[in-house]
Amino acid sequence: MTDLHDFPIALVTGASRGLGAAMAEALAPTHHVVAVARTVGGLEELDDRIRAAGGQATLAPMDITTRDAMAQLCRSIHDRWGQLALWIHTAVHAAPLSPADHVDARDLERSIATNVSATGILIPYVAPLLGLEGQAVFLDDPRAGEKFFGAYGATKAAQIALARSWQAETARTGPRVHILAPAPMATATRARFFPGEDRETLAHPRDEAARLLASLG
Repeated sequence: MTDLHDFPIALVTGASRGLGAAMAEALAPTHHVVAVARTVGGLEELDDRIRAAGGQATLAPMDITTRDAMAQLCRSIHDRWGQLALWIHTAVHAAPLSPADHVDARDLERSIATNVSATGILIPYVAPLLGLEGQAVFLDDPRAGEKFFGAYGATKAAQIALARSWQAETARTGPRVHILAPAPMATATRARFFPGEDRETLAHPRDEAARLLASLG
């Protein structure tokens, strides 16, 4: 039987719920998952599910917008395992829908901090851990320019623009950077964006996690 400590290491940022949690669970049979999120309870529930299925995870309850915490996390990964095989970045701040002329300043600041600044900080921190052979995954949600999606759409687009630049820069050298497009899912975030939508028509995060991970090859 394979020692779980010999498994490749996968970092999942935004792992406490939704697609991030589903990705972490889907990876657990073949990877040791480092699960990052602010919500301690969500991480603990994730850990329970992973352990019940025979896997192991390392929980890192922290805010990705805290630069020192992210630096310490990446240093700890380096010191303990030396490298990462995979980074999946699902953490996002989904600001409430609002007309552009009514966007709350605090929501905009948090959107910029979480969706843009943290991504710009994490890429140079995580890249050395991935080396040339690792893979990074970002999830696109193209809402830029849609009415009422000002804060979310603009900052999510900026995040993906950063990822696309990194993808182009590393195309010949590695790591491999993937920008994937999930199908509409029955998540709490989508329920806030589209109240009253028929959730029976939406994909389950567990199914989308399996589909997206299979596309990595």
